[in-house]
Amino acid sequence: MPSDPRSIESRSFEIIETLLSGKGLNGPEKEVIKRAVHATADPDFADTIIFSQGSLSSGISAIASSCKIITDVNMLRAGISKNRPGGAEAICFVSDEDVRLSAGENGITRSVAGMRKAARLGLIDGSIVAIGNAPTALFEIMRLVREGARPALVVGVPVGFVGAAESKEALEGITEAPFITNRGVKGGTPVAAAIVNAIIKLVTSFPS
Repeated sequence: MPSDPRSIESRSFEIIETLLSGKGLNGPEKEVIKRAVHATADPDFADTIIFSQGSLSSGISAIASSCKIITDVNMLRAGISKNRPGGAEAICFVSDEDVRLSAGENGITRSVAGMRKAARLGLIDGSIVAIGNAPTALFEIMRLVREGARPALVVGVPVGFVGAAESKEALEGITEAPFITNRGVKGGTPVAAAIVNAIIKLVTSFPS
């Protein structure tokens, strides 16, 4: 078994290529799916990830323009590559004291309160909103979109048995903002980070 990190990664992607063969995947969508499979060791994502029309080109353009990347949890923010073209900034408000207080006072999750803070600060428009943990945050960003917010891309892949599949199904019905999601209960922070990081890499490989 190889012990060098680069050799291990290279071998992993060779295996993933074999797993994905015959599925008709190509171009930037395939690169995103490969990263999601690599992050989870779950080839099922090749069949469940959904790209809205123009979602990747919008995400690539946003990263190239140094957009904000707003996340639902700090673990996701930490998992996003620091090698961002133009210095795109990853932001999460979930641990802020005012967000904590707002969540308690209003009976909402801190991830929802964090999305509301991002909206109050005018950060949603033109940003990438990445959600890997909290279905409540995904429902909230959809509410904000219906009310006029215009993110460049919503990456909505929350995990879990309560609300996750339903929130992603609802995201498929959004027409006002580009999105990447997946069907079912699988997902999570590693998937969301893998998708965003794939888009960061695609900025130079597939310029918009």
